[in-house]
Amino acid sequence: MAEQVETTNRSIADRSSPGDGLAAQIATIFRAYYGSRELGQLFLIGGGLVVVVASTAYAQIRLNAWNEPFYDALSRKDLGAFGAQLLVFAWLAGALLVLNVAQTWLNQLAKLKLRIGLTRDLFAQWLMPKRAFLLAGMGDIGENPDQRIHEDARHLAELSTDLGVGLFQAALLLASFIGVLWGLSAGVTFELEGKSFSVPGYMVWSALLYAGAASWASWRVGRPLIHLNAERYARESDLRFSLVHVNEHKDGIAVYRGETEEKDRLDQKLGRLTDILRRLVGATTNLTWVTAGYGWFTIAAPIVVAAPAYFSGKLSFGGLLMAVGAFNQVQQSLRWFVDNFGVIADWRATLFRVGGFRYALTMMDKVGEGEAGVDLVTAREEKLRLNDVCVVSPSGCTELNESHVEIDAPARVLIVGAPGSGKTNLFRAIAGLWLWGSGRISLPLSQRMMFLPKRPYLPEGALREVLAYPAPLHSFTEAEFHDVLARIGLAHLSCWLDRLARWDKELTEPEQQSLAFARVLLHKPRWVIVDEAIESLPAAARKTLFEIFEKELATTALVHISGPQAQDKFYTRILYLSKNPHGRCLARPCLPCLSPPNPEHAAFASPY
Repeated sequence: MAEQVETTNRSIADRSSPGDGLAAQIATIFRAYYGSRELGQLFLIGGGLVVVVASTAYAQIRLNAWNEPFYDALSRKDLGAFGAQLLVFAWLAGALLVLNVAQTWLNQLAKLKLRIGLTRDLFAQWLMPKRAFLLAGMGDIGENPDQRIHEDARHLAELSTDLGVGLFQAALLLASFIGVLWGLSAGVTFELEGKSFSVPGYMVWSALLYAGAASWASWRVGRPLIHLNAERYARESDLRFSLVHVNEHKDGIAVYRGETEEKDRLDQKLGRLTDILRRLVGATTNLTWVTAGYGWFTIAAPIVVAAPAYFSGKLSFGGLLMAVGAFNQVQQSLRWFVDNFGVIADWRATLFRVGGFRYALTMMDKVGEGEAGVDLVTAREEKLRLNDVCVVSPSGCTELNESHVEIDAPARVLIVGAPGSGKTNLFRAIAGLWLWGSGRISLPLSQRMMFLPKRPYLPEGALREVLAYPAPLHSFTEAEFHDVLARIGLAHLSCWLDRLARWDKELTEPEQQSLAFARVLLHKPRWVIVDEAIESLPAAARKTLFEIFEKELATTALVHISGPQAQDKFYTRILYLSKNPHGRCLARPCLPCLSPPNPEHAAFASPY
């Protein structure tokens, strides 16, 4: 079995190699928007942003050109020309104000639509059949999916919008002003050892050299921020999960007087987070030496570059200021990388968290593909068959005492297993969740089956929605809701059918389990598979449940997987589950779905 799983992992790794790298991660996110309801709106918003940014660039060119006549009028002390240029400035400033407001509105709208589209896609990918269950056992990538879907998706949408619009605006301004700067450089000559020479577009080359050196320095100094930000988000998520865990188990902590231990554990989590935050502080400080230093030198750099043309008489004072403005626009566009390197590092870290998460979800459909395992099929008749079933886990191989088991409806079958014998894994295998093992499980033809795990699932919403889950409310009448609650011993909850609450917090554990069996009575399935849930009921509720299976659910088959403490008088057949000491074991290999440049996604742990 170990060889089988390792082969599976190699095949997954081969298929996953296209997911490595920045371009592939971006493509993974783009695929999230295919078929999205927001796609058309995003195209419209993007088109609007292109028009607004292009109009802004044109207005800025006009504003830069306004510098020359305005400052020349000042130098000539020409009051009339000065007043005329103030009117031109008022018109330009008003147009730029309208454009800036429009750009802000479109920018915020783009962030909203990007987040909605991405989050909805992650909802759909995560809640595809069995994916959430399988991903939970895949190590780091399966931890705290709520953080990736909620916070990381929001952060990625906001950063992508800001960086995308900023990059487009910088590129457009660069293309617009580089021609202006080139023209202002024409005719300027330099003297060196008695010889005169000119450098076509020397101001442009100076701006390119200046910004290029700063960009290279920013990249060299700021590279560690990518890994540090990814690690920071992972540890933030870990601390948040621990806080939620303590809050959900505050009763148990209080009765055990375990507050000190929990505080120490939270302090450890906080310590791991603060360690990475300190390293982030150091890396950000190092990057600030480059970005801030570049910013201060920029105050004098354009004047120094344009000074030869001014002192040679090729540029008037107004022309000098126009050249300074054009140089600043060019170098500001070129320094976009410098100014945004920290944000880019944050964006890349978030991209790999969200993109890696989505890619891993799609890979869950490939787990066990093409490899021998438990064969789950649908029978041609209303029978449940288990033939030579061996469920493999890291602790060993679980087998039934009978190689060939055939169960007819409405049988009452008890499968008894000692603690640690693999009862839950057998339950999962019948439900189609556990893929590792051998043999064949043939499900009944009708597929009208309900599975009850140890811990009942009570979704958020009104109590009637909890009972009807996962069917729509209109499938049942008002009287049916009241009848099942009364029959199972929960008549006191009938007045709360329309109340919205966290029922897993409001109800006691026996009440939650009784509510799960009330759901069974409401749905009336043909088959019910239970994983040790009946033993958690009080004696009176358990007696009522057995009566229900003898009367209202007389045609329903019950397969109860439980421990030796189960009451066997009700059942018509008893099977025994045990570990085969000579059986195979499930190895704990890695499932390397992708290999981005941060340790969080370097490898995925084996399932369970």
